[in-house]
Amino acid sequence: MTTTVKLPNALEMNLRQHCAVSGESISDVIRVALEAHLASVSAVHARSAHALGSEFFGRYAGPVDLSERYREARAGVWDDVATAKSARRRQGAT
Repeated sequence: MTTTVKLPNALEMNLRQHCAVSGESISDVIRVALEAHLASVSAVHARSAHALGSEFFGRYAGPVDLSERYREARAGVWDDVATAKSARRRQGAT
């Protein structure tokens, strides 16, 4: 397979000088560099979903029985809001 790669002038000059000194072809140098890069990147991406998210699991956990008692929890929040509103009204009336 043939692929065209656009390189900055300085990088191309370094590549050509390296190939002239080492006797390797430009294709071989690029192929080896690309294989090394992809091997290192794939090792990072090969982590499991659990490994990627393990630091976040349970971080924002609520009460264990929240799914069973969500109505009570929601009612408690609205009671707090109503109490705060009445307190503000009382302060405004004085």
